Amino acid sequence: MTQKSAPFRPYQPFLLRILHGFTGLFLIAAILTAYWTYDTYDGRWGGIPLPPFREIEGIHGTFGLWTLLIFPAFVIYAFHRGQRRLIQPDSLSKLAQVGKPIWWYTLNRISNTLVLLALTFALFSGKMMDETWLPQGELNHAWYFAHLISWGVMVGAIALHLLINAKVGGSPFLLSMLTWQLRDKDSPTLWPAHVSQWWVQVRRGAWVGWVPPMTKMSVLEIAIWMSIAAAWILPLLH
Repeated sequence: MTQKSAPFRPYQPFLLRILHGFTGLFLIAAILTAYWTYDTYDGRWGGIPLPPFREIEGIHGTFGLWTLLIFPAFVIYAFHRGQRRLIQPDSLSKLAQVGKPIWWYTLNRISNTLVLLALTFALFSGKMMDETWLPQGELNHAWYFAHLISWGVMVGAIALHLLINAKVGGSPFLLSMLTWQLRDKDSPTLWPAHVSQWWVQVRRGAWVGWVPPMTKMSVLEIAIWMSIAAAWILPLLH
């Protein structure tokens, strides 16, 4: 009698789960309060009527700010330790293999990248808005329209992200982002040692090799970093 093997359980790095979890939590809260803000102050394109709540714009801005604060750490992880999860140089050629597993994995990487771009657009356009516009009834500013569009794009990108991840890995893969399971080599108790080792390498000149050859992915990363920097700097110049 053969013994059945234990079902495969996907494992996600603990640091990824932390960054992904907090980013996702703040982002979902920002999306929900964004709709309530739209419903309270605008509502020109219909929707589900909610009770007017004049303070909701400030709450939405707070969740947006928290998302912006944690987003840089998530970007660093995504483009370095998690780079395999993003679009690859050969992704377009692999899209020709429709219906095969590599096709779905490629779509998954593309959807992950789209979520990063959509979130960058949403955070940047939100920072370009003035918090007095909506309370004063100024609903025709270009940046307000851009921010509305950004949240629509964000919702679509998240839906695509979840659907494709469910197709690729099923419910075990989705639940692997929510579990507290921890492998020994992934323990936070090892992080100080990793930081210490990293600092030793920096002192030995390892930073010289940190500038990689210019690729499409590095250009994309630079563009996101420039958008984050501009989101903080440009409002100060108004």
